[in-house]
Amino acid sequence: MFTGSILNAITVIVGSSIGLLFKKAFPENIKNIIFDGLGISTIAISMGMILKVENMVVVIFSILLGGITGEILKIQEFFDSLGDNLKKLVGSKNQNFTEGFVSAFLIFCVGTMTIMGCFNEGIRGDHTLLFTKSILDGFCSIALSATLGSGVLFSAIPLFLFQALLTILAKWIEPFFGNYLINQITATGGILVLSIGLNLLQLKKIKVSNLLPSLVYIVILSKFFK
Repeated sequence: MFTGSILNAITVIVGSSIGLLFKKAFPENIKNIIFDGLGISTIAISMGMILKVENMVVVIFSILLGGITGEILKIQEFFDSLGDNLKKLVGSKNQNFTEGFVSAFLIFCVGTMTIMGCFNEGIRGDHTLLFTKSILDGFCSIALSATLGSGVLFSAIPLFLFQALLTILAKWIEPFFGNYLINQITATGGILVLSIGLNLLQLKKIKVSNLLPSLVYIVILSKFFK
């Protein structure tokens, strides 16, 4: 039942391991240009996601409400603490461990391929979309881990858990997810990915995790406002 999600986690682990090996071999100037290239590429990916928007006003309100909720609940602090504890547990000295852990998870898990791939696997037993996503995530994890370090490798854990849960719940939640709602979720996720790109380029330090509740608000608001 979880074949696609298992493969996805494995490709992230393998890709991250390759990226970590390259990271040790790269001089600082090469690491910096990879970092910049990854930031620009992340922004480009986010643009493609945002362009799927059906109702931008609803997306904007979801982001605002999500950000306020995230600040009140201190979600960023929770993820930072989780990442720091994991960093200590594995004995990592990487300064970007937590950022890599959180950023990679968001990039890998927010998007149409994640939602539809888990739905197809959970309901129809079709692993094709998740297999395709696995290949893409594997290559992406090489670049991410080469710049952000070992936190990317450990993002495979929440990646698998999230996709496995979505696969289990697919039969109950798919009837509520039409193309309109999936596009709205993807566009909202695109803004989160855009925030990651801005962080990578060090243009603005955004607490991306505090925006996560916007993915809940976009589902609720999109059901009422089309």
